[in-house]
Amino acid sequence: MDGTPAADDGQRAASITLEGIGKRYPDGTEAVRDLSLHVEAGELVVLIGPSGCGKSTVLRMINRLIEPTSGRILLGDSDVTRADPVRLRRRIGYVIQNVGLFPHQTVAANVATVPRLLGWASDRARSRVEELLELVGLDPGQFGRRYPHELSGGQRQRVGVARALAADPVVLLMDEPFSAVDPIVRTRLQEEFLRLQATVRKTIILVTHDLDEAVRLGDRIAVLSQGGRLEQYDTPGTLLGAPATGFVREFVGADRGVRRLVVTPVTREVLAPLPGEDVAALPTVALGGSAYDALAALLTSAGAPAVVVTEQGRPVGLLRREQVLALSDPTG
Repeated sequence: MDGTPAADDGQRAASITLEGIGKRYPDGTEAVRDLSLHVEAGELVVLIGPSGCGKSTVLRMINRLIEPTSGRILLGDSDVTRADPVRLRRRIGYVIQNVGLFPHQTVAANVATVPRLLGWASDRARSRVEELLELVGLDPGQFGRRYPHELSGGQRQRVGVARALAADPVVLLMDEPFSAVDPIVRTRLQEEFLRLQATVRKTIILVTHDLDEAVRLGDRIAVLSQGGRLEQYDTPGTLLGAPATGFVREFVGADRGVRRLVVTPVTREVLAPLPGEDVAALPTVALGGSAYDALAALLTSAGAPAVVVTEQGRPVGLLRREQVLALSDPTG
């Protein structure tokens, strides 16, 4: 192969469309039945549901690790069920729960796996590896020559994300990517991943069993029940505020109002006017910040309201506890 990889054409984010896809095994087991779903280019969509509902099967059908028995899968306008599966996978980044790094290769060599398969020149591959390690918060000089066993779980997960992004894929598939690390590291990785997505704007389908993670990360969430049945496909706020079926209502739980606060921003519409007197002694919350964080500040204010401020620190209104609690009302 020459130094210009075939997968370099059109590495912008691409939409994903599932048209009635299904997977039936020879023994008659129907893992996924007639699932249709559209993911916009640059969107992060989360698949969630109980164990055995076909979430991971859907991911594996998209990159042809498992062949669908019915339906079509479109990457942009191209039907991936008719594409060469090896070439297809080099255009799709894939991150799994236990990372799957090659233990005998250095971090740099692991990240360079797909560029090397695509025939990239060594200088170009090296530059890309350094760029991506910096992007995921790992110093290339410090970590590039290390081996996977010399890294923490969170560091290995970052390397896995860097490797998946190495050839600038049009789509990123992530199967329980943060579940193998402890809760503190998991939260930190989620925050860093959101910052990363704000930079790279890939089309991402992420599988998780954790509703809090789905609400925190997803632009939209697809709730699946047994057999890959799509129960609801909505933004986190709509999903929590208006469950479409009894299954979804039970799945999101009675505490969905609290979860709703995490994805509900503090906006000017809910604010009371600023009083004439000095408000310097009152707690402050950020305009556009989450109602959950605002409630946390209000719970320590002995009943006093909070001052909502812009990024520049300019006060724009007052927020009271009852206003925030109203935002948590699933019927509101």
